[in-house]
Amino acid sequence: MHTFQVEESAPAGNSSFINVKQLTRNIGAELLDIQITDITRDDALFAEVQSLLLKHKVLFLRDQEMTRAQHVEFAKKFGPLEDGHPSTDNESGVVLLYKDMSSEGHYENSFHSDTSWRETPSAASVLRCVEPAELGGDTIWANMVEAYRELPDHIKDEVKDLRARHSFEAVFGASKPLEVRHELKEQFPDAEHPVVRTHPETGEEVLYVDIFTTHFTNFHTPDRVRYGADYSPGANDLLQHLKSRAAIPEYQVRWAWTKNSVAIWDNRSTQHYAVQDYWPAVRKMERATIAGGRTF
Repeated sequence: MHTFQVEESAPAGNSSFINVKQLTRNIGAELLDIQITDITRDDALFAEVQSLLLKHKVLFLRDQEMTRAQHVEFAKKFGPLEDGHPSTDNESGVVLLYKDMSSEGHYENSFHSDTSWRETPSAASVLRCVEPAELGGDTIWANMVEAYRELPDHIKDEVKDLRARHSFEAVFGASKPLEVRHELKEQFPDAEHPVVRTHPETGEEVLYVDIFTTHFTNFHTPDRVRYGADYSPGANDLLQHLKSRAAIPEYQVRWAWTKNSVAIWDNRSTQHYAVQDYWPAVRKMERATIAGGRTF
């Protein structure tokens, strides 16, 4: 992999610059020779990290010696945390993503933005590797700003005003009995988001459909439909095409986890995929998720 060494200018105060190794042209950078506990204590350093996150979309650090409480303290610098995740264990402010042979179906995931099924999806996540898999278990992130920017103009015109439904029940309830699925739907009702959302801090346009997206909610209009339901194949084909954009390698960065490595990513501009290639090895991760706002 080609890397591009970038050293940022020194922030104000007594802090030194953060040494940054850009990992790909479109997404991802590693922060070198710095501890998250130091960033938490230094407002100038943290402001620089915030700026780097908006620029690179996902940041990585290795060899971070910190407690769970320090993990949560750092994540809270970005804003209030979400109140856990209903599909997994939660403890002391973090979601426990502990995977071993007892995990149900060895279920992992597809490309997604964390909690897009909420009306107010998460803004960012901070994930720490407690115990890496012996082999495999990487995570891939995709830049969905770039995935939208390089769409052909005629597709941009078609999707610019579309909205779509995101469903917790459709993904996490798929293997559950009928009555359980209906309970999940009631407890976590579907959310509706624009297909192309605007990033609240950068103003960038972001393609915002993922594994939780079930269908467009405003596609069936007179200018798209001639007779009856002939819109359905076209709408579904378009949605699947948009979802597939996250799988294009040119928009991606891939991270191999080591013990105490950390990833910080912007859920508003990226999607990610935890690669399920490590069974029967154990993989233990802990994630703090920063609450976000409405997508409008």
